[in-house]
Amino acid sequence: MRLVICAVGRLRAGPERALTEEYLGRFAKTGRGLGLAGADVAEVDAKGAGQAAEHELLARACPAGAARVVLDERGRQITSPDLADRLARWRDEARDVAFVIGGADGVTEEMRGGADLLLSFGPMVWPHALARVMLAEQLYRAATILAGTPYHRV
Repeated sequence: MRLVICAVGRLRAGPERALTEEYLGRFAKTGRGLGLAGADVAEVDAKGAGQAAEHELLARACPAGAARVVLDERGRQITSPDLADRLARWRDEARDVAFVIGGADGVTEEMRGGADLLLSFGPMVWPHALARVMLAEQLYRAATILAGTPYHRV
């Protein structure tokens, strides 16, 4: 199972990038024994060309046939154990997963409509760099839940 975070924009050196890399590294180590390969990051930049151009680049960055999880403020709010269950199901189906983070104007209606899961981190809008950190942490948390480690406490 291959996971790819497809995101508009590039993270510069700084705390958000460091945290994202830290959590993705933890995810790779914890997930390896669970059949969850590490997550790749595909950064795309349409250089101000708008949502349609971003859509094309994001769609190309997603592996063919992958389950698409699109981050959007209008999406569903799910629990960390629910995300872990979904990842396990996709892994068992031998299905790749692409997590999509749009640009400043979000994603197109077409991208939202083609999502297997429209996911929200809450009703607030988050900066894209923080959304990446939060996603990376949730992937790590999902792996620890599946591994049965005490990181996730209820």
